[in-house]
Amino acid sequence: MAEIGLFEAMYTQRAVRRLKPDPVSDELVAKLIEAATKAPSGGDRQPWAFVVIRDPNARKQIGVWYLDAWNKTYGAVPEANRASLPAGAKRVYKSAEHLALHLGEAPVLILVCARRVLPPDLSYATSSHYGSVFPAVQNLLLAARGLGLGATLTTLHKMHDAELKQLLAIPDNVETVALIPIGYPVGTYGPTKRRPIEEVTHLDRWDPAKT
Repeated sequence: MAEIGLFEAMYTQRAVRRLKPDPVSDELVAKLIEAATKAPSGGDRQPWAFVVIRDPNARKQIGVWYLDAWNKTYGAVPEANRASLPAGAKRVYKSAEHLALHLGEAPVLILVCARRVLPPDLSYATSSHYGSVFPAVQNLLLAARGLGLGATLTTLHKMHDAELKQLLAIPDNVETVALIPIGYPVGTYGPTKRRPIEEVTHLDRWDPAKT
């Protein structure tokens, strides 16, 4: 596969929630994780760790927990409310619902974790903690796009965090941050539609006219 440029990857990256069951090689998974580890982190602490989940029974169980979390949050939205959503929001909802129903069927799940390296009583510990992990997550997502793989950031697993950590033997001093299903995409990538930068950029101070 021919490589694509960085800006093409960024401009066409999107949340891919519909995945084929085709296997993803260990080599490609290793490339994703290697790209993730090239991200910057606070104090160069590199607190990240990655659990690659291929075992079908583990993926199935995680899928059950994920679906339960979906049903307790977004799945409870009344049909009438869903019908009144704008067309774009309806597409996103259906895509997210599809993932909830099929997450356990993704050929690979990557659980991004963080080792706690700051005392929890520090006021900035939480933001610094996540700020040192999410750049790695974004690197992984961009690498997936560059390799022709589909991926999306999810966090609903946190509703079953204790069970998940027990299933995967994750120690107490390690926090689960993001669960990323990986596979070959059904459908196409972007380009994506985003609000123009004029609507989201404030010069020198907050402009109340921009919401």
